[in-house]
Amino acid sequence: MSDREAAHRDITVNRRARHDYHIDETVEAGLVLTGSEVKSLRAGKAQLKDSHARIKNGEVWLFNAHISEYRPSAQFGHEPTRSRKLLLHKREIERLIGKVKERGLTLIPLRLYFKNGRAKVELGLARGKKLYDKRETIKDRETQREMDRALKVRSERS
Repeated sequence: MSDREAAHRDITVNRRARHDYHIDETVEAGLVLTGSEVKSLRAGKAQLKDSHARIKNGEVWLFNAHISEYRPSAQFGHEPTRSRKLLLHKREIERLIGKVKERGLTLIPLRLYFKNGRAKVELGLARGKKLYDKRETIKDRETQREMDRALKVRSERS
């Protein structure tokens, strides 16, 4: 395992986000978690499907992110889909507030990961895709795949 992999270990990735949204930019935020949530994340028991972030009273919150209960601490466990506070600098929060209000963007969690032993979430400032945008993305991906395949066949012949 390289140093980069050791420093950034993905827990879960929200694959639907890039399918359903145009991601304009990304922001890294820390998470406020309980002990059982951290242990569950280390076991890889999390899902970002249908989750989103919102700004309330000058703070950023993560909603509907599912972190499963950690069985050995079930007695002192946590609610799997509770709202979790995200840690960002005040300047970053103000910038996000401006972009969300001004351009009608949404905050979507793209992935959960550990960075230097701390749980982080990568948020994307996103704009929803229309159905024709999704079809166009799929068509572009297929075209790219066909070109790669043709190049591979051509290079094998040489």
